[in-house]
Amino acid sequence: MDEIVEKIDPARPVLIAGPTASGKSALALEIAERQGGVVVNADALQVWACWRVLSARPSAAEEARARHALYGHRAPGQDYSVGHWLRELAPILAAHAAGAGPRPIIVGGTGLYLTALTEGLAEIPAVPPEVRAEADARRTAEGHAGMLAELDPATAARVDPLNPMRVQRAWEVARATGRGLAAWQDMTPPPMLPLGAAQAVLIEAGRDWLAERIDRRFDLMLEDGALEEVRAVLPIWESGGLWTRAIGAPELVDHLRGETDLATARALAQAASRQYAKRQRTWFRGRMHGWHKIVRG
Repeated sequence: MDEIVEKIDPARPVLIAGPTASGKSALALEIAERQGGVVVNADALQVWACWRVLSARPSAAEEARARHALYGHRAPGQDYSVGHWLRELAPILAAHAAGAGPRPIIVGGTGLYLTALTEGLAEIPAVPPEVRAEADARRTAEGHAGMLAELDPATAARVDPLNPMRVQRAWEVARATGRGLAAWQDMTPPPMLPLGAAQAVLIEAGRDWLAERIDRRFDLMLEDGALEEVRAVLPIWESGGLWTRAIGAPELVDHLRGETDLATARALAQAASRQYAKRQRTWFRGRMHGWHKIVRG
């Protein structure tokens, strides 16, 4: 970590990406403590107020060590997207550029956020609620394969076929606008923070090393109150909501409802987290060629 921090220019924005449990938040905090700056969340799961433990959000003690932004500020049930995140990030970047705010240290594992920031985000019209309801009903009843088959060839070639929500999103856009998602993406405006204007670091983690860290971290989450965190939202739990996608939450909900024992829920949650990390690593390999790689494990 020391060697990495020493090479960071304290005057330029920093981007840190990496799979879950790879140590990126610890690196961001160390940079902020030693050089100054504000640690800015780029993780779609850490925006929710209900998930501090389960999303591995910085603890209260860690937040006290340096300035943090865009963590835990959205209530369950609220809408949130990469567009929301970019709009919230914009004044932080603008303040720094004007010399009126701290240098942002943007860290997270949501590849879509980071590529939208550095490559631009297509300005796609909002999908009407009735189209989303239709898509939700189809995914629940038949899975996402039917929607995938209906995508135009250009969009089908770009979307992750194993990610139901990405497929659904692409189908919704085509249904609502009459134009494929790929066509909208091809009209993408300039990025808010071009890669060349930042110091971009990508943590690449060995599979076995990362899997061991993921399993150990989930055990620590259970010790630190993850089960109690899930119990607190049981009365408002709604499968399919954006906030319910926290890794491990559905499995712990099943346990609390008496549908499985804790050992089974634990094993399933750890497996889900490892699969999530695999998807992250695939995204990073495919999209983040210009980032400085740091290999761990």
